[in-house]
Amino acid sequence: MSDSLIIIPTYKNYNYCKLTIDSIKKNSSFAHEIIVHLNGIDDTTENYLKNDKILYTKSSENIGLCSGVNNAYKLCTKNFILYSHDDMYFLPNWDYELANDMTSINSNKFYLSMTQLAPTGPVKGNIQHIQFDCGDTFENFDEEKLLKNYRDFKFKDLQGSHWAPHLIPKDLWEKVGGFSEEFNPGFASDPDLNMKLWIEGNRIFKSVSNSRLYHFGSITTRKNLSISPNNGKKTFLLKWKLSVEFFTKHFLRRGQLYNGPLSEPIKNLSYYLDYFISNAKYLIARYIK
Repeated sequence: MSDSLIIIPTYKNYNYCKLTIDSIKKNSSFAHEIIVHLNGIDDTTENYLKNDKILYTKSSENIGLCSGVNNAYKLCTKNFILYSHDDMYFLPNWDYELANDMTSINSNKFYLSMTQLAPTGPVKGNIQHIQFDCGDTFENFDEEKLLKNYRDFKFKDLQGSHWAPHLIPKDLWEKVGGFSEEFNPGFASDPDLNMKLWIEGNRIFKSVSNSRLYHFGSITTRKNLSISPNNGKKTFLLKWKLSVEFFTKHFLRRGQLYNGPLSEPIKNLSYYLDYFISNAKYLIARYIK
């Protein structure tokens, strides 16, 4: 894990970005290189990065999450890539736990995600986090409460991780070309990356229960209502001729207990029924505007 790069794209989000970086510095077991991409002019964050000697790239306008991460990656000199949002608080020993998993996996192909604690409960199909309210803004964030209690929640390692923060080897990232920029500003870019990794032969998509962080949740879009979300699910559907739901359920086995590398999809009745629905969605998206 000492050979890892953490990439953080940010858009006019100084307080949260600084909190994210400070938590990495304070709560990591290993030293990490951090590269931030500044989407748009942000003198406050840029001055902070300069003063703290943190590497960064920048664009004069918001080029989106996918392009921002890919741009920052150009400065990478490490062998592992961890992508993070700019509104996350990394909890103690997060990287130690990921390092243990990397050792036990004994493979050069993997996609590991951390387990999130968040102030709101999981929405349908979003099973990667634990509900624990320590504040939903920078102003009401209760760091002391979080650090005192975050270990108390029992959780399991899960199959089908397709969320940030995620850790993958650099050579695997390069083989699939990083994030697909047609998914800017970023919705559904993670399952698209997973599909490319699947095609490349990766079968380890694991959510590591003991590697934890707190996620405020969509701060950038909550603060900046001018950001229009892309129709990422439709882009995925037209690109892969499968729905995100079908891919994450039958290929990634999202939410099942982790029991080792994934096998090919099990083609049972549920598979064929869901495939029929997925194919119908594709035909509608393809031929009915």
